[in-house]
Amino acid sequence: MGNVHAASSAAAPAPPPPPTGTNPMCLEVLPEGMENPGPLEEIHQKCKNVFPTCFEGARVMLTRGLSNHFQISHTINMSSITPSGYRFGATYVGTKQISPTEAYPIMLGDIDPSGNLNATIIHQLRPNVQAKFGAQVQNSKFTVSQFTMNYKGRDYTASATVANPDLISGSGVVVLHYLQSLTPTLALGTELAYQRGLMVPGGEIAMLSLAARYSTENVTMSGTLGMTGVHLCYYQKASKQLQVGVELEANSRMQESVASIGYQVDIPKSDVVFKGHIDSNWSVGAVLEKKLTPLPFTLALSGLMNHTKNQFRLGVGIIIG
Repeated sequence: MGNVHAASSAAAPAPPPPPTGTNPMCLEVLPEGMENPGPLEEIHQKCKNVFPTCFEGARVMLTRGLSNHFQISHTINMSSITPSGYRFGATYVGTKQISPTEAYPIMLGDIDPSGNLNATIIHQLRPNVQAKFGAQVQNSKFTVSQFTMNYKGRDYTASATVANPDLISGSGVVVLHYLQSLTPTLALGTELAYQRGLMVPGGEIAMLSLAARYSTENVTMSGTLGMTGVHLCYYQKASKQLQVGVELEANSRMQESVASIGYQVDIPKSDVVFKGHIDSNWSVGAVLEKKLTPLPFTLALSGLMNHTKNQFRLGVGIIIG
């Protein structure tokens, strides 16, 4: 009897019962390393960040922080390709701290002397619900209006977007996104886009697309396949200084396809960031940004050349602040 008593006292204590109203079979345990995959619209973001944003002409930008939450900017652009002139911008970041790098609401926009406005508002309504509204005003008319809701689950993100709704004429665009993490490295998703309006053949059209992304610490492969074509991206962090991206876009309706290779070189000791790209249309572009320490200036040089069209565009910019 003594041995039986000793064995029973040494046994592990029974686990606590589940909370009232909870079915033990429904308790979800995510695999190690599983996390939220983010919204579907950012599936190619890592690759696209490597490619340069080329500009033409002269650009001067002055940014100034008025407080920890408010910042303004002044931009003067002189170009023969894009509209020249002055633009005033403002950014406000609220006090609702979600993480060390996230705070809401976020309100940003810019306007020119003619009243042309671009504005965006982002707010975290709940811990897993985010709302985003964007608008563009040109010649005193709303040319673009878009509202997006993102719901972030433990291992998935669902989004709904409504663009340019017009209840009177019954036109507009509705886009539904869903991205699900299957493993710590693989995520699959789908997109359903519906458009209705007088300019649409047949009055309405719906398109379904499939998406996939495979990502590791240094490599990300992503792709979308739809009724109109395919979009493939490959990103690799080759070293601490070098990042490379390859992009392929093929449109079956336009019977066109473009392949691009981009790269980014970071030289922290010299405060230099260099981005370049070349595509199958024989366009070569690059942007160099150099911080002129100890002055609060950043010099930006941009070049874009198309060999077949014999075109060359050069841009010089100064960022103060």
